[in-house]
Amino acid sequence: MEREIESFVLTRSWRDEPEGLVLTLWLASDEGPVRVRVTGERAVMFVERSTPCDADERRELALTTLYGEPVDGLYFRHQKSLVEARERLWRTGHATFESDVRPSERFVMERFVTGSCRLRGRARQRGTQRGTERNGFVEMVDPSVRASEYLPKLRPLTFDIETDGIGGPVVSIALAMDDVEHVLMVGDGPAAPKLRYLPDERRLLEAFFALVRELDPDVLLGWNVVEFDLSYLDERAQALGVYMAMARGGERARVLPAQSAGQLPLPRVPGRAVLDGITLLRSAAYSFDSFALEHVAQELLGRGKRIAHEGDAVREIQRLYREDKPALAAYNLEDCALVRDIFARTELVRFAIERQRLTGLPLDRPGGSVAAFDHVYLPRLHRRGRVAGEPGMRRGMGGADTLAAPGGYVLPSRPGLHEGVVVLDFKSLYPSIIRTFKIDPLGLAFPGDDPIAGFDGAKFSRGDHILPELLESLWSARDRAKREANAPLSHAIKILMNSFYGVLGTPACRFYSPRIASSITRRGHEVIQVSRDHLVSLGLTVLYGDTDSLFVLLDDKEHAEARGLELADALNQLWRERIAGEHRLESHLEIELDACYRRLIMPTLRGSAEGSAKRYAGFVEGQGIVIKGLEAVRSDWTPLARRFQTELIRRVIMDEPIDAYLRETRVRLLAGELDDELVYEKRLRREAEAYEAAIPPHVKAAKMLDQPVKSVRYVITTHGPQPLEKQNARLDYHHYVDRQLAPAADSILGCLGTSFEAIAGTQLSLF
Repeated sequence: MEREIESFVLTRSWRDEPEGLVLTLWLASDEGPVRVRVTGERAVMFVERSTPCDADERRELALTTLYGEPVDGLYFRHQKSLVEARERLWRTGHATFESDVRPSERFVMERFVTGSCRLRGRARQRGTQRGTERNGFVEMVDPSVRASEYLPKLRPLTFDIETDGIGGPVVSIALAMDDVEHVLMVGDGPAAPKLRYLPDERRLLEAFFALVRELDPDVLLGWNVVEFDLSYLDERAQALGVYMAMARGGERARVLPAQSAGQLPLPRVPGRAVLDGITLLRSAAYSFDSFALEHVAQELLGRGKRIAHEGDAVREIQRLYREDKPALAAYNLEDCALVRDIFARTELVRFAIERQRLTGLPLDRPGGSVAAFDHVYLPRLHRRGRVAGEPGMRRGMGGADTLAAPGGYVLPSRPGLHEGVVVLDFKSLYPSIIRTFKIDPLGLAFPGDDPIAGFDGAKFSRGDHILPELLESLWSARDRAKREANAPLSHAIKILMNSFYGVLGTPACRFYSPRIASSITRRGHEVIQVSRDHLVSLGLTVLYGDTDSLFVLLDDKEHAEARGLELADALNQLWRERIAGEHRLESHLEIELDACYRRLIMPTLRGSAEGSAKRYAGFVEGQGIVIKGLEAVRSDWTPLARRFQTELIRRVIMDEPIDAYLRETRVRLLAGELDDELVYEKRLRREAEAYEAAIPPHVKAAKMLDQPVKSVRYVITTHGPQPLEKQNARLDYHHYVDRQLAPAADSILGCLGTSFEAIAGTQLSLF
């Protein structure tokens, strides 16, 4: 009997089998997990009609390249055959089109399936019931698959492992799901709630994998879970000859190594997505001084780990394992609880769901803006009768690669302490420029007889385009999400829309074009410059401008908000009239009042009287003091410098005395009263041993440690940089005065015509 099931794609894969290419989709539904097997699909790529090539089937299609040449489709029973044919064509200098699109991606993409879909077909219950294990799932073979709006309720499981030192065996694994919490540990010890002992590491891994199968989550959560926990489990399972049975359907889980430097390993757990807290927080535009679990938990939850962050956590874990296993179990479980609660507080799972529903990217794929663009753009391009090239193909896409698109336009800032400043912000400037001026790869390829002029010779079609309509639908969806208070969806849409410019400006994108990127950024320059000139014509002073915003010194400080709204309306009207008159287009530019600063500090460049970009601080009614780009909000400065500058900014803005504060801080530093705030913390971008020339201080400190680290906490001593664990020399207080206090102060004091040296410097000791 046929069934219809609303579902959400968790994982997708393809495999060459003897009978041909087979696709496997694992999906979540209200009825539980669903496995879809698709047979009879063929791998496909396109070539120009004149290109000679053998395939299992070659078919003339009513499609052309983006530049108008007719193409044929080449179909293969196995993906391996496609790859071999592609290599032969490349060796003989022939181009291929879309040969890089994986079969499983093409299957969902061409059905406009991003995340949710409706399955219709014959279904049967599969899997076995062993004890309490929930191994059952619904299987459908070759069902009808159509996009839908289904919103899943995914079941997440959080886990965390502890090891006996760096590279040692796994000794403890904690997991939490719903109201269920477990800690599995190797050895014997006192009984404790939720703690279960196993005789050895092999039994530990087997018990953990069995628990995962029993609880049967849709999503696995963790902190650095792919690079550490899951990769470590994979290594230990292979070393012990244990089948990593964490996946659904009896399949093995594994972690594929990173394909190149800077990329992350890839988790492969069929039927379960793997979400890393650090990666998702960054994707969702969260920013912290440190993404260490302790720091993020303190920031978001107001609590942290059970082992002091300042201590040697590895040695403490080893000590607890030897002497107090229940305490180690509590520590292990609390790490799980912290990750679970961070995900809940930030709605990260919902954010990942909404991102996939928008882009088609798998839940657990980090980054992927280029792939997301392909997923939403390619099927729409095919419906227009075109196929796309491959990354690296530049033919027809608008000029030499040597053309460089400029970045955002920055107006020089006017340093000083200013009163009554409003910030006028162009809402999603680059997406609104794309919508307004119809900037689009298809429109560039076929501009028509009455094109819209871009920059660097680009011309765009008034009617034949895809990206403007796509952005319009996203814009409407975001407005709807805001009305419905769906913050994860609204945020995911904003990130997606803002990624389109970057995608079109990177050579990794198949639609990369310097002329497209330039037509966006240069139009942005025009918008900022014309808007500034208009404000100046009204007798106003523009203190600063940066890409999509203008800082305006008001002529009516008593009614700042009303005046700011009035100016925003005037600029919106200006652009409606200008764009209609010059281009016969409707303006989608939208200027809004972003902030009203009662007092604003525009600092100077270090060692200069000139103003600096992207750095300022001010007081906003209802928000308090806002600091952007200064040392006070930079994690590579010491806690002392950040606290010191924050307080100095507050005193300057609130017009409070500063001289005594500067002198007192210097005296306390030299007296050793502020030692706890002199610790630097910095990540290593690669292994410490890979640094050879010009070794920075944090790397020198890291090289003194007994084991490799990804970040190091260190101090500057009279013998140079030393990690906290190995410090054996006195702190170099003069370094901290000259390299932390003075620069942090002078960024602010320069706009007041003075300096740290003038107020609290060494010359004072002469009097």
